[in-house]
Amino acid sequence: MGSKILAAAVAVALGSSTLFASSPAVAQSSDAAEIAQLKAQLVQLQAKVDELEKRSDAQSTINVSTQQNIEAMQQKQETQDKASDWASNTEIGGTAFIDFTDIDQTKNGKKTDLSGTGLDVKRFYLTVDHKFNDIWSADLTTDFNYTSATGETQLFVKKAYLQGTFDPLAILRVGSASLPWTSLVEDYYGYRFVEDTLVPRTKFGTTADWGVHLLGDNGVFNYAGSVINGGGYKNPTRSNSVDFEGRVGVQPLKGLVFAVGGYSGDLGKDTKSTPALHDAHRYDALAAYNANGLRLGAEWFRASNWNNVNTTATDSADGWSTWGSYDFTAASIFARYDSVKPSKDLDPSLKDTYYNLGVAVPLTKGVRVAVAYKGEHLKDDGSTDTKTREIGAWGEVKW
Repeated sequence: MGSKILAAAVAVALGSSTLFASSPAVAQSSDAAEIAQLKAQLVQLQAKVDELEKRSDAQSTINVSTQQNIEAMQQKQETQDKASDWASNTEIGGTAFIDFTDIDQTKNGKKTDLSGTGLDVKRFYLTVDHKFNDIWSADLTTDFNYTSATGETQLFVKKAYLQGTFDPLAILRVGSASLPWTSLVEDYYGYRFVEDTLVPRTKFGTTADWGVHLLGDNGVFNYAGSVINGGGYKNPTRSNSVDFEGRVGVQPLKGLVFAVGGYSGDLGKDTKSTPALHDAHRYDALAAYNANGLRLGAEWFRASNWNNVNTTATDSADGWSTWGSYDFTAASIFARYDSVKPSKDLDPSLKDTYYNLGVAVPLTKGVRVAVAYKGEHLKDDGSTDTKTREIGAWGEVKW
C-alpha cells in the first residue's frame, strides 16, 4: 500500500513539472523554487508512507498475535471439552466387604489356627466404567483382598472387558467378565457380603473368567453364554480347548425367576505336559423371588469330575441351598441353609452342612452392617470331622 501512495505522489509531481514547463515565462522565474518545494513534498510523503508501513506492520503483528491467541483458546476449550466429555461418560465406583468376627474351628476335636478374633477385608472392588457411545463401553474392576486367617494380600484384575450393546437381548462382552450362573444367583440372594452363594462357596465354580460372553434380558426372558479359558479370572492362561458355561431363565411375574444352567470343560487344565483325563460338568437350577422387600430362593447343582480332571479316579457331587430374608423399615432379617455331598463316589459319607442367620441394618446409602451367626460342619464316617462357628459383624460399602 505504501508503494502505491509513493508512485501517485511521484506522478503528481511530474505532472506539475510538465505543466509549469509549458509556460516559459513562469519556468524561468520559479524553476528552482518549485523543484525545492516538490522535493520537500516528496520527503513529507515518504515520511507518511513510512509511518503507514509501520502501522501496517504493527497491525499485522497484532492480527497474527490475536489469531494465535484465538487458536490457543480454541485448543484449550477443545481439551476442556474432551476432559468434560470423558468425565461425563465415565463412572468410578467401589464395593468393599469387611467383617470383624470371632471364629472357632475344630478338626477332629482339636482347635485349628483359623480360630481367633480379627478383622478381614474379604473383598475390595474398584470399578471404572466408560461409555464410548451408545453401543460401545468398557469396564475395569480390580480386586483387593486380605484375610487375617491366611495372611493373604492380593491385588488383581477381576473384570476387564469391552462391551457392545446392540439390543437388550444382544450384549457382547470380550475379556474377563461375570459368568452366567453365579451372577444371577447373587442378584436374587442379596447377601453376598455375608457369604458366597452355593457354587463358589463349595468351590464347584467361579464368578468370572476370560473369554467371549453373550447375554440378554428383556424382562421376561434372560440368557447368558460364555466361551472361556476355564481357569478363572485369576488365571488367564490357555489350555488345549475352551470351556462353556450358559444359562436360560424366565420371569413369568415381576420378581420371580426360574433358571437352569450348565458348565462343560477341562477347567483350563488340559495342557501338553498334563493332559486332561476327564471333562468337568456341572448342572444348575434356580427358583427365586425378590420383590416388595421379600427374598426367597432355592438353588441346586450337580457336578462330575470337578476335582478329577487330571486324575484316573472319577467323582461326583451335588448340593442345594435355600434362603429367605425380609426388609422391615429400619432393618432386615435373613437366614440360609446349605447341604452338600462333595464326594459322592470316592467318599460317599462326606457331607457339608452350612447355615447362617442374622439382622442387617442400612446405616446410610450404600452402607449395610449385618450382625450374624454362621456355622459349618464337614463330616464323614472316617477321619474327617471339621466344625466351624463364626459370630460377629459383616459390612458392605458401595459407592
